[in-house]
Amino acid sequence: MVGAAAISEPSGEGIGSNSILSQKRQLSSSDGAKRDAKKRSTMLMDLEILDCPICYEAFTIPIFQCDNGHLACASCCPKLNNKCPACALPIGHNRWRAMESVLESILIPCPNAKFGCSKNVSYGKESTHEKECMFSQCSCPALDCSYTGSYNDLYTHYVTTHSGMELYQLHKFNCDISFTVRMNISEKILIRTEYLTNHLFAVQCFRELYGVYVTVSCIAPSAPGLRQFSYDLSYTVDGHTVIYKSPEVKRVLKLNFQTPQENIMLIPNSLLRGEMLEMRICVKKLNQE
Repeated sequence: MVGAAAISEPSGEGIGSNSILSQKRQLSSSDGAKRDAKKRSTMLMDLEILDCPICYEAFTIPIFQCDNGHLACASCCPKLNNKCPACALPIGHNRWRAMESVLESILIPCPNAKFGCSKNVSYGKESTHEKECMFSQCSCPALDCSYTGSYNDLYTHYVTTHSGMELYQLHKFNCDISFTVRMNISEKILIRTEYLTNHLFAVQCFRELYGVYVTVSCIAPSAPGLRQFSYDLSYTVDGHTVIYKSPEVKRVLKLNFQTPQENIMLIPNSLLRGEMLEMRICVKKLNQE
């Protein structure tokens, strides 16, 4: 019996030890989770500190401070008439060099990392990089279509989903060769595809008080490695001709249906003949080294 008791007692101690170890592990795991959560919270707090306290946009260099240490970004200072909203001291002249150095040292993954981009960009410059990133997602120009994809995938999607093969062949054009487009003003948009690059080009028209504005854009990111274009646009009626020469075709990730302020041709009301427009377009390749 004594021997049995002697065996039973260590067994009880073992169970107690395992229980204590288990509790310690649970506490340790819980503490670790709290530490991770606190760390994540601190990281978020740190990133929030890098935003302008006035407009809440990410700081970009230069960053200004008043003599009391209140901060403002370069965009806000002129809007405030260079007067600190917190203490009324002048702001917009003294740079906060220390934070500018910190800002330059902070790199975050490109917003398109999940699509294949491996670049890290400076905090606050994500949107600038995204416009030039080869992996940026482009939106389908077809009305009521929510598809987004790379500019190459967008071409395949548009041809297979919104254009039959016969129309697809008719809607292709060669660079440096003038071609005719006919479009209804009320339809607002016409899509054409360039043979060599398969880029989608949009011809858009906007009816306004003084006439119809026409513009041409390319649905692709502004990545340095992609070919750039210019275009000539002309409209002739009753012996009168309107000509517009654009030094570049604007590249966009998504079409905007608001009347643009630049790169547009105006066809005055006096030269309109109904709802149909017939124009000549020549898209030209720009020299790239």
